[in-house]
Amino acid sequence: MNELASRTVDESRVEMTEIIMPNDGNPLGNAMGGRVMHWIDVCAAVCAGRHARTPVVTASVDNVDFHNPVPVGSVIVLLASVNFTGRTSMEIGVKVWQEERLTGDRKHVVSAYLTFVSLDPETRKPRPVPAIEPKTENEKRRCKEAAARRKARLS
Repeated sequence: MNELASRTVDESRVEMTEIIMPNDGNPLGNAMGGRVMHWIDVCAAVCAGRHARTPVVTASVDNVDFHNPVPVGSVIVLLASVNFTGRTSMEIGVKVWQEERLTGDRKHVVSAYLTFVSLDPETRKPRPVPAIEPKTENEKRRCKEAAARRKARLS
């Protein structure tokens, strides 16, 4: 059993904002998927590192679902939070929105689930992580869904 003190989802939640610059775009004038995936990985890594308070590495990326293109010049907002913790790993959920500059309205662009492993800083071997303590109904639902995804991955 994990003897580390549990942490709430809010303790490690991350919000990251980017502007889609011309060098982030594709020939169609929209954000390149690979650039958005890079930002998703960075945002999720910060979240996982905050939760574990150790170095972390990306172990897997599941279900990167692009819903809408994002034109060059747009603002995107990435939100990451811990959905589930195992012994040494964590599932991080990331949602990305395009934010309308004039109104602040947001349009869902991408969702992704990433698994990170906590590493001991000296040995670089997997290290136990604190359990997640979901508080809200939404956090509890996400935790339950993440546990089902983990079970499917491991089977």
